Amino acid sequence: MTDANEPGSPQPEQQRQPEQPTPARPAPGAGAGGDPGKPGGALTDRDGGGRQLLGSFVHNLWAANTVTVTVLAIVLATLIGAVLIIVSDPDVLATWGYFTAQPSDALNASWTVVSDAYANLFKGAVVDPAAVQAWANGSGGWQPVFAPISETLTYTAPLVFTGLAVSLAFRGGLFNIGAQGQATLGVILAALAGFLLPLPPVIHLIVAVLAGALGGAIWGFVPGFLKARTGAHEVITTIMLNYVSFSFLAWIIVQNGVHDPDRTDAISRPVDGSAQLPRLLGGDLRVHLGIVLAVAATWAVGWLLNRSTFGFELRAVGANPDAARTAGISVGRTYVLVMVIAGALSGLGGANMVLGTTATALTPLVVAQIGFDGILVALLGRVKPWGVALAALLFGALQAGGNRMQSYASISLELVTVLQALIVIFIAAPALVKAIFGLRAARAARLSSTSMAKGW
Repeated sequence: MTDANEPGSPQPEQQRQPEQPTPARPAPGAGAGGDPGKPGGALTDRDGGGRQLLGSFVHNLWAANTVTVTVLAIVLATLIGAVLIIVSDPDVLATWGYFTAQPSDALNASWTVVSDAYANLFKGAVVDPAAVQAWANGSGGWQPVFAPISETLTYTAPLVFTGLAVSLAFRGGLFNIGAQGQATLGVILAALAGFLLPLPPVIHLIVAVLAGALGGAIWGFVPGFLKARTGAHEVITTIMLNYVSFSFLAWIIVQNGVHDPDRTDAISRPVDGSAQLPRLLGGDLRVHLGIVLAVAATWAVGWLLNRSTFGFELRAVGANPDAARTAGISVGRTYVLVMVIAGALSGLGGANMVLGTTATALTPLVVAQIGFDGILVALLGRVKPWGVALAALLFGALQAGGNRMQSYASISLELVTVLQALIVIFIAAPALVKAIFGLRAARAARLSSTSMAKGW
């Protein structure tokens, strides 16, 4: 016999084991048992990647990014507005006096008044379902269907211009509080060109629009020049120029040749029809060419900021004027140019007010509050061109819907102003929104396909 320890003798661990059959890899689409086409099969790499992408999107959705904070700020403002609607209605408020005895009365009454108010807000800003139904069955025309969005766009156009004026100056490191005064000078020169210059229709309109831009540019040049040459703070100078423009408007209305001779109140002659912005839909719908100009201005400002040499210099000065000066950029020249362009944009907003369908003559209140509302629009739009356009659309919708809400639901129009202010407050305090809804902190870097933290 051979010794087990003798070299060359087979060891137990060296004995050949029977080979195990290699399991076959299931084909794509195979089921759990490996049969192709059987439901419940294993996930492919593509399925796993899709689920991972979806999971990442859902996980990042509830984060403190720009879009989420903006939407939740609007939701918060709407909820607070609902509370104000309930408190301002004495009949509904009375039902809460016996809430513990019969809570259904208070809840039903509150829901009725709030839903009625917000329903009319939607009908006045977007579309009225009753008008759509009447058009569909032939009992009504098409104009009532598009009337709400027409009103929204009419209010939106001037806000886009003043919002762009504020945001452009802000990107250059300047806080342009003077959009109201620049719009006032724009409306004055546009109206004067509209009824003093006897020009052919198309040329008359172009000259009147350019006159409005020129008026705003002149009023923007002054604080820009003072900032560049003397270091005067633009907030102080623009605020003071606002008062000057108001007084100038009140003075020029009553001057001979400007004041309407057939009127005793403070109103100017009407703008000639050849200088008025044409309506886009005709009939009684007020939306006019100004909204097209507003979209074009938004694109132009976006191109100026992101694609032009001056836009790069503007952003460099806004980020760090000392570093920009060291790099050879003329900071003073940039300040002047940015205020001139911002003033021209505000002037175009003012021209929309008198050359469009809002008014056809100069009055002390012809500009309304588009300059000050432009500051809110710029902040809500994160001082980015297309964000400003969307914010102006939201404010225009609130204004248009607020008119119907006041007429049909007997809700004060001032509530719309409260809603606007609340939205801006929550936008300006993202930490508050984050704390209320328990949002996660947005990551600095994300996949481009799921990123929602890059603003508009």
